[in-house]
Amino acid sequence: MRTLMTGLLAAVSMPALAETTLTIATVNNNDMVVMQRLSDTFEEAHPDIKLNWVVLEENTLRQRLTTDISTSGGQYDVMTIGLFEAPMWGERGWLSAFDTVPADYDLQDVFQSVRDGLSSGGKLFALPFYAESQMTFYRKDLMEKAGVTMPDQPTWKDIGEIGAKIHDPANGVYGVCLRGKPGWGENVGQVTPVANSYGARWFDMDWKAQLDSPQWKEALTTYVDLLKNYGPPGASSNGYNENLALFASGKCGIWVDATVSAGFLADPEQSTVIDKVGYTHPPVGKFEKGNHSLWSWALAVPASSKSQEAAKAFIYWATSKDYIELVAKDTGWATVPPGTRKSTYDNAEYTAAAPFAKLTLDMINTADMTDATQEKVPYAGISFVGIPEFQSIGTSVGQEFAAAIAGQKSVDDALKASQDLTVRAMSQAGYPKK
Repeated sequence: MRTLMTGLLAAVSMPALAETTLTIATVNNNDMVVMQRLSDTFEEAHPDIKLNWVVLEENTLRQRLTTDISTSGGQYDVMTIGLFEAPMWGERGWLSAFDTVPADYDLQDVFQSVRDGLSSGGKLFALPFYAESQMTFYRKDLMEKAGVTMPDQPTWKDIGEIGAKIHDPANGVYGVCLRGKPGWGENVGQVTPVANSYGARWFDMDWKAQLDSPQWKEALTTYVDLLKNYGPPGASSNGYNENLALFASGKCGIWVDATVSAGFLADPEQSTVIDKVGYTHPPVGKFEKGNHSLWSWALAVPASSKSQEAAKAFIYWATSKDYIELVAKDTGWATVPPGTRKSTYDNAEYTAAAPFAKLTLDMINTADMTDATQEKVPYAGISFVGIPEFQSIGTSVGQEFAAAIAGQKSVDDALKASQDLTVRAMSQAGYPKK
């Protein structure tokens, strides 16, 4: 009896397996919502790791992550960031580098251009969940009804002319949907490629702001007029998710935005237009250079995390070939996270299910972050300027653009205010830096 009691007491006093809780901050885009839903698979394979999700709207996510990481707050173990943040934050020592990636992850399968964009000084600071460029989505049925065709390479003039013919607000269909919601990654991230294609640039080689140039005026006027004339009500408040919902519910005739949207629009559970969508190149103004962006939503581990190895284990899972296959089994091959792995595009099941696959890959491969403007510039970036100060500048300029879209300011006044605030911010930041 004594022996039995001793054994029971020993069993009771044995320590339980230590449990790690990872706090994951991510954006409320559809693919990340799917990642959260499917993460039970990860927890089942890692019973000692629990996941705590913080899913936020894009602007809010960026503000919170920037504040947390710059102050070593340590609130998050996994951060969803992109090509803008990863190299700068990594260089500052704010992120934990992926120095020893497991062999079975097959890092060489990840597109080199995306890896390079998430690296600094030869070190990789994030792994891509998906990568994207831009394309033009359009309703084939509305085009046919109006007797018009979408060119393979449309101009912004074409978009306006076609948008005018299919604009039917009385029946809840709007000719053109574009982002108006303020934010450096929202309306500014979409307007900047338009500006590039009209020959504009944010700064000259001496870091002097150029937002009061004729090229910027032509680009922003084009963008604002399209939304005023053929856009949905409240366009100045519509960001990525709002426009995606409008297009998926049949309320937009033309939408120019992220290539990743194609998978969502091919999902019958979420889209009412799956058999009506056409895909083509993003529009150009006067030049093709810089007319389409490059972005990746990627997963990174802040140096302030106390659970870095567990956090990396989650990231390896969420960005793996196995995860892509898991999504394919769950919602179909057309809906898998795109733009990251060669093996996805070598897969006949994917290319058969995703008629947009080749165009997506072409847009990603032809987006050059080091040569996106007609005139030389001292920065890298297509839809953003790759300097830390741009986050604040772009956020403020986005408010000015939204005011012009809402009709609260003229384009001239919005650009003058944008020029003034950019000059002020760059002066305070000490540009030009030696």
